[in-house]
Amino acid sequence: MGVVTLRFIVFFALLSVIGAPAADEEIKSLAGCQLVPTEWADGDSFSVRLPDGSEQTVRIYGADCMEWHVNDESDARRLRAQRRYFGIADGVAAESITQARGFGEAAGMRTRELLAKPFTVHTSFADGRGDSRFKRIYGFVTISNGEDLASVLVREGLARAFGIARRLPDGTSAQEYHKHLEDLELTAAAARRGIWAKTDWSRLAEDRQIERHDEQEISAALTKTPPPGGIDPNTASRDELMLLPGVGEVTANRIIEGRSEGPYQSGNDLLRIKGISPKSLGVMTPILRFPEAPAAGTPKAK
Repeated sequence: MGVVTLRFIVFFALLSVIGAPAADEEIKSLAGCQLVPTEWADGDSFSVRLPDGSEQTVRIYGADCMEWHVNDESDARRLRAQRRYFGIADGVAAESITQARGFGEAAGMRTRELLAKPFTVHTSFADGRGDSRFKRIYGFVTISNGEDLASVLVREGLARAFGIARRLPDGTSAQEYHKHLEDLELTAAAARRGIWAKTDWSRLAEDRQIERHDEQEISAALTKTPPPGGIDPNTASRDELMLLPGVGEVTANRIIEGRSEGPYQSGNDLLRIKGISPKSLGVMTPILRFPEAPAAGTPKAK
């Protein structure tokens, strides 16, 4: 078990005694959560019954499983990108799609096994919507044996180290958590675990290059129609952020991840996001909107 994982577990074991640091006090640790079986759930997103009896859809931080339920063009493009990331895009398309979706199903079943016993969700209830139609929250999940769910899925080769992360309550940065998952991914790939057992290593670099080229071409060709009133980077879903000129999935994820550092008050705040330059910001500025700053002397909402 890695150092980051150990720190993660120890910290949450002490939360009830010492409380969270002020910088991360919005994270709540909810022990005794239960999985709610649904037909649409997959390895990284599922319905949870919280201790108070309410239900939430939780999207785990840091890991991305293969798409299992492909319902629209966005899902199909994500599955294509995932196949190419793992290097299983070669051969007959129909066969590789079936194979990839099979790994998505396997990840969903594995998550169901890992969450068979009560588990803990650590969340600030941050908006985790990929698609604006479906509400979900981001969270870290500690399974009954004390391990981090995302770490287990990546270690077993059922997910890639990809997506949103945030600072852990023990002070571990989002970047360090990403690196921890990337190290587990490398270990899984070297051992040919899970999806990596089907990787065509002779084509991996080419497949990933093709995917980057295709995404750039599609993004340039698409006519992006932003919603009426513009896009607020503080609240927009991943898919809505991808309506901004020059913003793909990776940059959209970075914008969402950056919310944990504080709200975006103006376009200049977006310059702290890797991949957004003054030039690209200038192109997207007419589409952006931001919450109005409170008037001087106006008390803050409690």
